[in-house]
Amino acid sequence: MANKWMAALSDSTLFLREWLVNPQRTGAVAPSSPRLAMTMARWLPRDPDSYVLELGPGTGAVTEALLKQGLREDRLVAIEHNPTLANLLRKRFPKAQIIAGDAWSMDVLLAELPFPVCSVGAIISSLPLVNFKHEQAEALAQKIRSILEPQGTWVQYSYQIHKRRSRGSSTFKLRASKIVWLNLPPARVNVLQK
Repeated sequence: MANKWMAALSDSTLFLREWLVNPQRTGAVAPSSPRLAMTMARWLPRDPDSYVLELGPGTGAVTEALLKQGLREDRLVAIEHNPTLANLLRKRFPKAQIIAGDAWSMDVLLAELPFPVCSVGAIISSLPLVNFKHEQAEALAQKIRSILEPQGTWVQYSYQIHKRRSRGSSTFKLRASKIVWLNLPPARVNVLQK
């Protein structure tokens, strides 16, 4: 139990340090809470062979929840902009494909993998879309739409809990929306379908 608390403290310290370096890109001052992570992880694809793309995994709080929910580690691809956090994730999840890069280049990054990934069953995003211009969010949404399998889901959280839709999601069907109060700060999880 002490090791678990030390790891959580270490992750929080690292996350805060990286936020101080670039608050717009990091988007949060602390890793996602277990409650937020599990709320997002509930939306895995039904097909166990489908890939899941995680955008902005940070220190891996949501990543761990995805694996606990039953995602095979070899079916996880994650794009993390921060190279320090990407290296941490590679050590923690050695069977996953962890990419240090920009989520807006997901199509190119997925095509450049040793075994290219052409489509995914779900995209789990912790990107701080409210920190980006509307046009940037729309461009990301178009790339998400192009990589998702038919009926695929995009799970996105935001700290703007008063808005029922995530920025850039206007062309997706809203399947579910839930506020997770036990998170710092509280967050809304939107589940969008292609």
